Amino acid sequence: MSNLRKVQQTPTGTFFVCVPKSWAQQNGLKKGTLVNLEVTGDGKLVVDAKYDFEQQQKIATLRVGPFLNREIIGCYLLGFDVIRVEAKDRINLEVRNTVKTTVSSLVGLEIVEENYSQVVLQCLLDPSGSQPEKILRRNYAIISGMTHDVTNSFINGDLQLAKAVVTRDVESNRLYFLLVRILRTIIQNPCLSEKLGITPIDCLDYRLAASLIESIGDTCVQVATKTLELHGFKPSGELAKLLIDLQTVCLEANEQALKSFINKDMALAENVRNIKTKIHDIYANIEKVVKNQPVDVMPQLLAAISFIRQIYEHSLDMADLVA
Repeated sequence: MSNLRKVQQTPTGTFFVCVPKSWAQQNGLKKGTLVNLEVTGDGKLVVDAKYDFEQQQKIATLRVGPFLNREIIGCYLLGFDVIRVEAKDRINLEVRNTVKTTVSSLVGLEIVEENYSQVVLQCLLDPSGSQPEKILRRNYAIISGMTHDVTNSFINGDLQLAKAVVTRDVESNRLYFLLVRILRTIIQNPCLSEKLGITPIDCLDYRLAASLIESIGDTCVQVATKTLELHGFKPSGELAKLLIDLQTVCLEANEQALKSFINKDMALAENVRNIKTKIHDIYANIEKVVKNQPVDVMPQLLAAISFIRQIYEHSLDMADLVA
């Protein structure tokens, strides 16, 4: 809530501003209480009434229910440090397995206490040591490898490689959840924002970029699924060559999009947009060649090829974040 105050000045020349009474009472301030004043990089003055207090843990309590998996993930993303899962009676084996599976999908979350009616989870991560750029780059490296492998598995009918792509998407999701948690924590903590050099606007852009990279991973899984449905079918040599061309261009666009986003490079972002014509031409040639493939596999071929093209579209959306 906005609260305008006039700047005052003492006879000796000292400037001062009165803090809202309700805020002072809420934070237990009284005459003589010390507060911390910190100037941020964009010129704002942050008044912290609890700078010398031990950081209070955010604790959430969840009841066992049908959406426990999503509730745990939601609390994790919202930055809760401790998540208590409680049941009125005994927690059965199925619920415990659900909790353990969910915990394994979230970086830094561990089971620290467990009894017959309660499971306590705690996030052991220090957000001040987690740079959003590093997490984004790491996830991109996973997604880039998935893009390369899923196209090769499709071309060669390699079912094992397709399954491996699906498995690697789990690690990509873990990094995506981690990044969302870190970004939300930064937005809620101006001091952390200043320490990491990330503004709230930057957090919004990183959130969108992370979502696009995660979407590329989901697209790779869709291609892998179509590969598995084809049961080892291999496209013709002409189609395989065109698919390699499409893969190469998509990977090029993906890499340039990430670099343009991180470096705020408008020229590089424009290069990603200019690749669209090349993508269109390759895709048009692929559509012509696909018509010569067996009719019974044509739906899967067209779907998989369309998904590969979506990888470029997500890269283009990332490049559009550069302004």
